[in-house]
Amino acid sequence: MGSDQVKNQHLLWRAGFGPAAHQFTQVRQQSPKKLFCAVLEASQKDPVLFDLADPGLRSMVMAAGESQFPRRRNLSPGERKNIRTQSVQDIRALNVRWLGEMTDSDAQLREKMSLFWHGHFASKTINIFYDQQLLNVIRQHALGNFRDLLFNVSKSASMIRFLNNNQNKKDHPNENFARELMELFTIGRGNYSEQDVKESARAFTGWGTSLQGDFEFRERQHDDGEKSFLGKMGKLSGEDILDMLLSKKQTAVFITRKIYRFFVNDQADENRVFSLAEAFYKSGYDIQKLMEAIFSSDWFYDEKNIGTHIKSPVEWMVGIRRQLPQDIENPEVQVLIQRLLGQVLFNPPNVAGWPGGKHWIDSSSLMFRMRFPQIMYAADAILATPKDDDDLMMGSGRMDIQRRKEMGRAVQFIHTRIRWSAITDHFRDSEGDVLTDIRQWLLPCNTAISDDSLKNYLDQSSQNSLIQSAVIRFMSTPEYQLC
Repeated sequence: MGSDQVKNQHLLWRAGFGPAAHQFTQVRQQSPKKLFCAVLEASQKDPVLFDLADPGLRSMVMAAGESQFPRRRNLSPGERKNIRTQSVQDIRALNVRWLGEMTDSDAQLREKMSLFWHGHFASKTINIFYDQQLLNVIRQHALGNFRDLLFNVSKSASMIRFLNNNQNKKDHPNENFARELMELFTIGRGNYSEQDVKESARAFTGWGTSLQGDFEFRERQHDDGEKSFLGKMGKLSGEDILDMLLSKKQTAVFITRKIYRFFVNDQADENRVFSLAEAFYKSGYDIQKLMEAIFSSDWFYDEKNIGTHIKSPVEWMVGIRRQLPQDIENPEVQVLIQRLLGQVLFNPPNVAGWPGGKHWIDSSSLMFRMRFPQIMYAADAILATPKDDDDLMMGSGRMDIQRRKEMGRAVQFIHTRIRWSAITDHFRDSEGDVLTDIRQWLLPCNTAISDDSLKNYLDQSSQNSLIQSAVIRFMSTPEYQLC
């Protein structure tokens, strides 16, 4: 199962976004058990909620909500365009703010768990109020009770709007939310019938939101007739449907399997999944207890689980910033990087979220990942062609950039200042071989690059230069894409 350092690095990548530079000594000296206790304790405080909506936009929405018929308020084409444009800008700011929290917060498990739920309850509205409200709900309940999380997400404006439940009315039911609730959020496909979808949709009629995003139950639009769902009959409400789904052990199994594949291994061990799910169900869906059971187990550190997970673009990007502390002068460039690699926060491809695993890597994305550390190191340019399927080009040299501008390429530089002393100080006085130490710190498994061949590409003019160039070189390997 490897040394404590290997185990600790594995833990910090899975229960967070990788070991930070300031954790170097802790990772090398602390036992995995004590380290996990520290990780868990750091995520106990309630998170600071995000509010990045433009004040002018907020005033406009509040004023509209106070009018006599807020849902019928006529907006000019110019007003609609301005609202959408400002909302897009604010969502970008929210994206960058959350990335900063993932990078700098000690509550690594909470933020990693929030990223998981962000993909599980995938939603896209292009509405800053709805998006940040849903994120705040997720971050508040990320390690709490799944019932509370499910109820709050189901009543969020983002989910109601995204899955059209505001159009779900008596005599004209809309089945979108009811279907995805079962297929993607709780019991999973094959454990319900089409009739269950139709009947549960009736139960959610009347669930809507105000213009400001507050949940509203519109009694006149609700179908209060008898409904038959999962073999039970009654005048069922939306809350009844949620509780009935939670009463099914299959919901615990479905959620546990998905968590196992995200945090442990893409190939789920069904025996362990069922054992964990049984305890999860008996705990009343206590998420923190489930995560404790996973990260405290011996099998979590089995060799087959280490270095087998392909980092998602967000994990990869945040991990680099944690291992290589830096100040980014134009942090919005991180949104472009997400777009190029296929994972833009608040912009999932569909309600199923991002598929993950091998879907993260193709020839274009891998080339960019391996080139990016050098781009960052040199404060070089990221060149992109905005297409439906982003065509990424990398280059350096002013003439090349100018030529691509003339061809209609979008060009952004990444202006970053790497705080190298946070790294070089750890390795400068290394008792062993410095390249071996750097390799062990950055890679979960051995790379095919030998130290002799590696030295041909390193700057050996000084100890600091050697360390810096080695860090960039190891981060540019295929193995660094794994954790």
